Amino acid sequence: MPKDAAVEEFARFVRALKARDGRSYEALGRRLNVSASTLHRYCSGATVPEEFGVVDRLASLCGADEEERRSLEAAWTRADRTRRPPAPEAAPVSTPAPGRDPGPAPAAAREPAPAPRPDSSPAPRTTPEPEARSGPAPAREAVSGSEPAPVPESVSVPEAVSGREAAHGPELAPVHARVPGLPSERRRRRWGWPAVVGGALAVVGAMTLGAVLLPGKARERAAEPPVPPPLTWTVSSHLWKNGCGHTYLMERTPPPPPEAADARSWATARGAVHGGETLVRVSVQGKGAAAVVLQALHVRVVERDAPLPWAGYRMDDGCGGAVTPRRFEVDLDRPRPVARALDGYDASGQEGRTLPAVSFPYAVSLTEPEELLVSAATATCDCRWYLELEWSSEGRRGTVRIGDEDGRPFRTSGAKGRPLYGYDSVERAWITGGESGQGG
Repeated sequence: MPKDAAVEEFARFVRALKARDGRSYEALGRRLNVSASTLHRYCSGATVPEEFGVVDRLASLCGADEEERRSLEAAWTRADRTRRPPAPEAAPVSTPAPGRDPGPAPAAAREPAPAPRPDSSPAPRTTPEPEARSGPAPAREAVSGSEPAPVPESVSVPEAVSGREAAHGPELAPVHARVPGLPSERRRRRWGWPAVVGGALAVVGAMTLGAVLLPGKARERAAEPPVPPPLTWTVSSHLWKNGCGHTYLMERTPPPPPEAADARSWATARGAVHGGETLVRVSVQGKGAAAVVLQALHVRVVERDAPLPWAGYRMDDGCGGAVTPRRFEVDLDRPRPVARALDGYDASGQEGRTLPAVSFPYAVSLTEPEELLVSAATATCDCRWYLELEWSSEGRRGTVRIGDEDGRPFRTSGAKGRPLYGYDSVERAWITGGESGQGG
């Protein structure tokens, strides 16, 4: 496949995924840990990612199935090959003519001479060698385990290979002849086994310290990219209780309240923050036929500030409903907030019935999704927080962090003591809570 055609095929896959998701380049880039301009270059074919991992995460976010992901990986592989330079051809090996001396080999092709062995010694003798008595005695080690002092030339022996090494190769040579830093046989006889043990400990210690302190290139190469979780989810964080009751904190007086379906765009455009309570619905679904077991739901507060000094604007004049859905209730004012499962209640029939609370663990799959409704409230902080969902499937375990629709943390600020306004549809104006009969 030509270079341009391979890159365009890959870019077409990426554009289709982005169009399916519907989020902006900036919103998707934050989820993928890349900039909006980088993601745009992938979609336009201006560049190809160096690793497939970022494209695989995009496919996971956009709900691609296994067959689509395999096709995407194949397209990325073809496009990736186009930006790699061709491997250099091996130089031909010349063969000398028969009967002709090929001459000396080039310096680069000659086999390097074996390095001198560290202080190898001749084969042990049955009788100890007499030591030279002329001149001063050889200096001894000042500290046990340090480098031994050099042996005087009067007792040095030319380097030789023992008969055992000559017969069986260096792998069976004496330990002191194979490990750098260990005393030779002659020195072992002169100074005894304490010096041998001290030298061995020094070598082992240096090797261990180097393995700990030096950069672990081998560990970096062995590290594998994280495997995408076998589940996907969608989030709605601008829900109104019973479809009508909600309060936003805003710095300036807003226009009339929107319909509940338009709440997210209306609030985002005005920098509104949930006042007192945030309702979040998370729809969880498996990616394949294998069941994914949801083990637990946790709350992680990542930032706390004083409540915002802004006024509150209610989206209704009071409403109620016949059904209270089962939900998880979170008190963000606690030092360690937890998600408590609560029963729901259906009063629509002649006899009301209880809706049992969600009980972990339970399973989801591609054909059996599940919805989790979370109600998080605060009176004393401007809190930014995430949900963390533990899962297990086919011998794997993990945790996914869930934020708002843009991947950022949810935000809820206390509204106690703030001015509260409701909208008068007759006068077409915001009026204070006291005038409308609403509490603060």
